[in-house]
Amino acid sequence: MMKSLQRLGRALMLPVAALPAGGLLIGIGYAILGPDWGGEGVLATIGTFLILAGGGILDYIPVLFAVGLAFGLSKDNNGAAALAGLVGWLVVTNILDPGNLEWLWGRELTVIEAAAFGRVENAFVGILVGCLAAFLYNRLYQKELPAALSFFSGRRMVPIVAAAVMSGLGLILMFIWPVIFGALVTFGEWIAGLGAFGAALYGFFNRLLIPTGLHHALNAVFWFDLVGINDLGNFWNPAGLDGPGVYGVTGMYMAGFFPIMMFGLPGACLAMYRNAKDKNKKIVYGLMSAAALTAFVTGVTEPVEFSFMFVAPFLYLVHAVLTAISMFIVATFQWFAGFTFSAGLIDFVLSTRVPFAMGQGWLLLFGVFYFFLYFFLFNFLIKKFNLKTPGREDDQDVEAEKAVVLTNENYAEVAGIILEGLGGKDNVTSVDYCSTRLRVEVKDYLQVDEKKIKSAGVAGVIRPSKTSVQVIVGTKVQFVADEIQKML
Repeated sequence: MMKSLQRLGRALMLPVAALPAGGLLIGIGYAILGPDWGGEGVLATIGTFLILAGGGILDYIPVLFAVGLAFGLSKDNNGAAALAGLVGWLVVTNILDPGNLEWLWGRELTVIEAAAFGRVENAFVGILVGCLAAFLYNRLYQKELPAALSFFSGRRMVPIVAAAVMSGLGLILMFIWPVIFGALVTFGEWIAGLGAFGAALYGFFNRLLIPTGLHHALNAVFWFDLVGINDLGNFWNPAGLDGPGVYGVTGMYMAGFFPIMMFGLPGACLAMYRNAKDKNKKIVYGLMSAAALTAFVTGVTEPVEFSFMFVAPFLYLVHAVLTAISMFIVATFQWFAGFTFSAGLIDFVLSTRVPFAMGQGWLLLFGVFYFFLYFFLFNFLIKKFNLKTPGREDDQDVEAEKAVVLTNENYAEVAGIILEGLGGKDNVTSVDYCSTRLRVEVKDYLQVDEKKIKSAGVAGVIRPSKTSVQVIVGTKVQFVADEIQKML
């Protein structure tokens, strides 16, 4: 279950990665146009043009999710899966169009129905459609039909079946979406009604859900137009202060992340580097410096967070609490900046000319304070509780594993022997790898032949559980993993 959720989170990074393009266009447009929407002249026209172009991306975030998730979750990342996602999105949203529903039902929609179906084009439905399209693709892309229908076999079948299945999804949502929507509205209104404390609660649970990938679902409630909050959309709205946002409120579910991502987590990186064992400092420096720079510039924090969330979960809980505190303080003092991708330097700079931005100087000063807070607090906790952050792990012969040299440089041949030793491709459910090891999940552990695997020239085989197998390959592990993936 956890691995499936993490895979969902990784797949979501594909459509999310498209959002900076919209933010870049809008940011440049506002830089040209200035804080006042409208105006005359060539520059005003260019600025307006760029803002509208960027809005064309941000306004269709749900479609990006439907297409991007279908593609990212498909086994071979094929375009047919993305097409199935688009087909699914068009079918579901057309069925659930308020005007079409009134015609189907022969009556006017109730107030809650009108509100629910008026906002059915949201990130939640996009994610649902994308996941279902990927599921259908993975089940059908290799299926063969009888000779008379062979033209529609395999990948060509997927969009056709998707249209039928998504019709069923649309039928189901016709009845349950108003109920789901009502519950989400209640939750969103409860959080929104708590003001700065609500922002703190959101920030806390946002970080706690990172390991599962479900933080994206929580984000959809507050950042997008799912229950009417639409913090991200309203902040970058081309209509500026005349739009649906509220000056001094819009941005409160984004701004508190800037001190965390630009400053706090880089401070944590420095603390983890300082506490690494001397023999590991060089390796940890490379890992932490790259992770810190990525967090500061782009706001991508997974490289930092995943480096300690499992090895030191208490530290990760502290990180979630610090995020909540940051969200509370920033919302209280109304130091607002926004982002389209994540809370890094790029989005911070682009948002400075947006009308809803305010108090950015104070936000940066608070960020500097958070850098030192994270550094000193992480440094103290790591030492006090001997937390096993990167470079402090109990000694295991990692360097020896890196020194392993395969006895056979024919990676395809090595992969074939390993796969046979794992019980064949029908016994393998997933294959991944780290710096030195293949990490494999199998269906039946009794089919695993360690002697056969070792005959491929690998250094060893480890069995952490009945369904997990780790094969120590050495630094050439990527090439062996790639060959196994091809065989699967």
